[in-house]
Amino acid sequence: MPTKQTEREDETPGAQTLRRGLAILKLLARYQPGGLRMSDIGRKTGLTKATAVRLTRTLVEERFVTQDADTRSYRLGPESFAVGLAAEPAYALQRLAAPVLRSLAVETGDWIFFAVRQGFDAICLSRESGDIPYPATAIKVGDHFPICVGAGGVAMLAALPDDEIAFAMEQKADVIARDYPSVTPPVIRELVGTTREKGYCVIPGIIVRGYWGLGVPLLQPDGRPVASMILVTTEARLNSTRQAVLGERMRRLAHDLMERAGHRSGSTDDDG
Repeated sequence: MPTKQTEREDETPGAQTLRRGLAILKLLARYQPGGLRMSDIGRKTGLTKATAVRLTRTLVEERFVTQDADTRSYRLGPESFAVGLAAEPAYALQRLAAPVLRSLAVETGDWIFFAVRQGFDAICLSRESGDIPYPATAIKVGDHFPICVGAGGVAMLAALPDDEIAFAMEQKADVIARDYPSVTPPVIRELVGTTREKGYCVIPGIIVRGYWGLGVPLLQPDGRPVASMILVTTEARLNSTRQAVLGERMRRLAHDLMERAGHRSGSTDDDG
């Protein structure tokens, strides 16, 4: 099935070309190390053959993609790996957290996620399965979302100074209004306040009906957020008592992870 192209009507030709090129890179990343033939690239991205050929050849010229001489398949090239290495610290932290996340999912029976901060966005890097059904519209590995929404995002947002929070809300206002209409500015400000009071964020089913999220930040020594741990479960499984127990449990885990990573996490209580 062709990949849906998220192109906007008001998008410039340059932005559209960039988006299509990135779609090819994302696709090849999913088929490492074997790669894909040109016909597969066109079919899976939904691009015409001419467009797929033109963009892929440009990526080859820039060394982001390489072609195997024997199989004629395309795969990620050295420049793609160089870019990946630049993001290595975030992924190294996720790998360190992986056993903890798996244990927490087994212990709670809920879904556990790990997201890293990238500016005013968060990227979900991993998911550990729980023993309850998971909604198709909820967060998935690889998803990008503003740090103004979601339990993990708001957990990181609340650790920022007030002026940065205001700037983040301004920068992401259009995206939030379009994709998360229930997450209004007053709702975000209220969530930030309660997150600072508790040290963890609880999203009460306003993004995916019937499902609640609980998020805690992973903080650098200066209190800056770098990542978050997120628990997603049904409303019935997250009463106030369980919120408090899991919130404190996840805060301790986040603190211990940052200590093991060579940092010492702070507290959100003094931020702002």
